[in-house]
Amino acid sequence: MLGHLNQSVYLNYAEHARWSLVQAAGVSQESLIAKGVGPVTLETTIRYKRELRAGDEVEVTCDFHMDESKIFRVEQTIRKTDGTVAAEISATGGLMDLKERKLVADPREYFRALATDPRLFGL
Repeated sequence: MLGHLNQSVYLNYAEHARWSLVQAAGVSQESLIAKGVGPVTLETTIRYKRELRAGDEVEVTCDFHMDESKIFRVEQTIRKTDGTVAAEISATGGLMDLKERKLVADPREYFRALATDPRLFGL
């Protein structure tokens, strides 16, 4: 046993931070489903910088980057309270049309329509 957190914990921290930002922007899972869409992760890359151990407190940043394409990027940093960067996470995602089972052409339209604060998505 190495004493550090399993890699899946980093993914859980990142996922929690993404949903926290989505909710802070005023978008709920229910509102996405009502519009017939759901977020999907297409790719995730984690760059481990320093280990995290059980009990470490962290802050997780979350920056959405959207353009005219079907996909968007989310850049995240997991940082210990002393400022040490533990991991950098890059994810590519999209919004899937729940009936057609394919990505919508422009996810920005949905986020703009549903969000009370679209600035949190970089819009």
